[in-house]
Amino acid sequence: MKKLFKRKARHDKYDRRRAMKCVLLKKSDTHKGYCKYMVTIGEKDGRVHKQPVYGKDMQDALSRLINTELTNRVEKKLETSTGYVFLTWILIMGVPVLVGDAESPFFLVYVFGSVGVMLGIACWWYNYVNKGDK
Repeated sequence: MKKLFKRKARHDKYDRRRAMKCVLLKKSDTHKGYCKYMVTIGEKDGRVHKQPVYGKDMQDALSRLINTELTNRVEKKLETSTGYVFLTWILIMGVPVLVGDAESPFFLVYVFGSVGVMLGIACWWYNYVNKGDK
């Protein structure tokens, strides 16, 4: 007798990085409420390494570690693809000249608005990257 419903194949979840062990080393003397943890990380290829992490509790320390690694990956990607960033900037600044009427008040709003948005994004990114340094 054939099965009417086929089961989906089980997805192997062990094809990702894992935090294998997290140990509290000490409480911080200089920053009240923070602790130092040592996290053992298992990589996809089987390598294991340890990394110190700081946080208010273990969950905060792990989220800080993930945030730091994501930020480093994005910064590395932006450093290697500066041409795309420059091209985006040129397109944002050049579109009103190509398609807009230079005597329209919306032309000025778009130009100054696009500069303001780009500065806002740059400030947001700077604060995002340096939020743990305060």
